[in-house]
Amino acid sequence: MWEYKKQLEFPVHISKPNLRYAKILITQIGGYAGELGACIRYFMQAPTMPDLVGQNLLIEIATEEMAHIEILVAMIKGLTKGATYEDYKKAGVEDIYAERAKGLYPQDATGNPFSALTLASSGDVITDLTEDLAAEEKARAVYEHLMDLTDDPEILGPLSFLRQREIVHYQRFAEALKHYQEK
Repeated sequence: MWEYKKQLEFPVHISKPNLRYAKILITQIGGYAGELGACIRYFMQAPTMPDLVGQNLLIEIATEEMAHIEILVAMIKGLTKGATYEDYKKAGVEDIYAERAKGLYPQDATGNPFSALTLASSGDVITDLTEDLAAEEKARAVYEHLMDLTDDPEILGPLSFLRQREIVHYQRFAEALKHYQEK
């Protein structure tokens, strides 16, 4: 079972609203390479791993992906703090306000809702770990694209941390894949 600590894995301190950036940042929660999909995928794959090496790894990383969602939500909260419907109109993102006001919804940057159809869980250890490697690489690439779209250090800090965690997850999945290939 988990022990929840009311502290972000990486501190988020965003002092300037940026509604346009908030609109694109949501893609790392609900987009095809987002943290929500990774979290669910790893939880679904864990029981089919042949031993505790894979089971524990997937549960640990799935849990960390939830912490990444928490960081992203904190970032979006900071990017939208104090914004009025007029601010949404001025920023050209009134479509977000019209749909949900300030509510968050798992979707990609273009408004496509999160879909479980993007998940992969085959029950085959090699297939699933190979998919997990690809998922981590896709997430890393999206973080890099998001970083290209800003020069704000308050945004770049958390994104850089999250990007680095994708690299670590990739490495851990690569080690697990090697473990099972050698068996």
